[in-house]
Amino acid sequence: MKKLIALTALLAVGGCQTFAPTEPTSPPPTEEAANLEPQAPQEQSSFSREGLYALLVAELAGQRNRFDIALGNYVQQAHGTQDAAVAERAFRIAEYLGAEQAALDMALIWAQSAPNNLDAQRTAAVQLARAGRYEESLAYMEAVLGRQGDTHFDFLALSAARTDPETRAGLLQSFDRLLSRNPGNPQLVFGKALLLEQDGQTDEALDLLERQPRAERPAPSTLLHARILQSHGREGEALTLLQQTLRRHPEDTRLRLAYARLLVEQDRLEEAMAEFSTLLQQNPSDDDLRLSLALVAMEAEAWREAIVYLEDLIERGSHLDTAYLNLGRAQQSLGRTEKALAAYAQVEAGNEFLAAKALEAELLMAKGRSAEASALLQRTRQAQPDYAIQLYLLEAEALSSREQVDAAWALVADALEQFPDDANLLYTRAMLAEKRDDLEQLERDLRLILEREPENAMALNALGYTFADRTDRLDEARQLIEQAHQLNPEDPATLDSLGWVHYRQGNLKEAERWLRKALERLPDAEIAAHLGEVLWQLGERREARRIWRDALQQNPENKVLRETLRRLTGSETL
Repeated sequence: MKKLIALTALLAVGGCQTFAPTEPTSPPPTEEAANLEPQAPQEQSSFSREGLYALLVAELAGQRNRFDIALGNYVQQAHGTQDAAVAERAFRIAEYLGAEQAALDMALIWAQSAPNNLDAQRTAAVQLARAGRYEESLAYMEAVLGRQGDTHFDFLALSAARTDPETRAGLLQSFDRLLSRNPGNPQLVFGKALLLEQDGQTDEALDLLERQPRAERPAPSTLLHARILQSHGREGEALTLLQQTLRRHPEDTRLRLAYARLLVEQDRLEEAMAEFSTLLQQNPSDDDLRLSLALVAMEAEAWREAIVYLEDLIERGSHLDTAYLNLGRAQQSLGRTEKALAAYAQVEAGNEFLAAKALEAELLMAKGRSAEASALLQRTRQAQPDYAIQLYLLEAEALSSREQVDAAWALVADALEQFPDDANLLYTRAMLAEKRDDLEQLERDLRLILEREPENAMALNALGYTFADRTDRLDEARQLIEQAHQLNPEDPATLDSLGWVHYRQGNLKEAERWLRKALERLPDAEIAAHLGEVLWQLGERREARRIWRDALQQNPENKVLRETLRRLTGSETL
């Protein structure tokens, strides 16, 4: 109120008066708004009566959360007066509102009006980099560097990640020029190494980082160094680097998080849990870390420990659906069926919903409670109609996997009455038709899908494989499968089909080539059965047995694999 009275008095006096707009009466009432307060200007500028009125309106607009009006008035006055304090205030509001062009314009006026203010120069550099004006950005950053200030060369390099190669090449030359004048500067070394990595010159980036004394290396350089080592397959060296750096900087969250994640990738789960536990102790309010620790514990099958962290998340009201889903999995793994079912039931509509309902239904069916599972899914379809098709599909899959093919068939028939054009339901009925030896129905459904979606690779492959496996229509089968392969060349199922149709046509070596590719991409029991059969016919029976044996260890109940063994060796075991 005092500020308002003072400004009103100034307006009443008229003429040119001084006004320091660095003490706004009402920044936006948010946490981010705390950053809107600019530093006090070293000099006050003179303002006209109209200018003072515009600034007063801006402040009153800010009090009433009309930040668009506040920004408009401040931008207008910054352009008119070229006053550093007004420009800074306008920049802070523009940044808060996400008004990128206004933020850039105001940052440049601020920097030009306050050439000795390092914050102003740094801000202009960052805004220029965000706008893709990298050479201009470097000029401002170099000015900051010349006055021994911290720059944002890392941001400049990161912002150039998606630029064209010519821009990155120009930036690299600029970094070289700066390094020649500031040899060994850690920020410059990091920025250049990052640009080299983005340009695919990882060996050069690695050499640059490794020449930097580790004691002088900032955390971002260490993280970049470790990442490049990983990309070169040198995970052990990356772990050692992070571990050694953590001894010097034990409180650095970024380093410890990178170390913990790399331990997870290396399947050193107990060590990873210890690191995540330390991170959580250092950051007790960070629920993302709490969830990460719970998930690592799940991966390590430390079910009871995982439950502690998951229940803590639930109590804190954080990551609720993910926490309930994994709590159900942990309780199920401990044999606590009712607790698992209760947890799954708490998952609400969202990313985890279908997974939770699938696990809930599977658990009920596994316990001989199929009627209860079906009733649950029917209620859920009624309550959540947007998920109806997916719920039909997961119930049909659960029934089919338990050889309840007729029940699955009836369920899909009901679903198709409601959703007659759904390709997923048609495809599922086609697969059930194959189990019922009704190949005519299978072909009708798959042909119907292909009439509507001629480039449906899954339907092309399914029809082609069925012809190759169950009929003598081999030429037609191969044509369909090759179409699917052109559409999805890396799909293991299609590669398996290609191998199988070549086998059925007597092209054993070609069949072996495709089936080996398929098995490399997906270690699946059915693919292993096919490859083993081809090798068996080629006389490579020792390798065939080895492949079958490996597959049996992973999938001892696979019907295709067992039938293949019985047919070729006379026994379902090796």
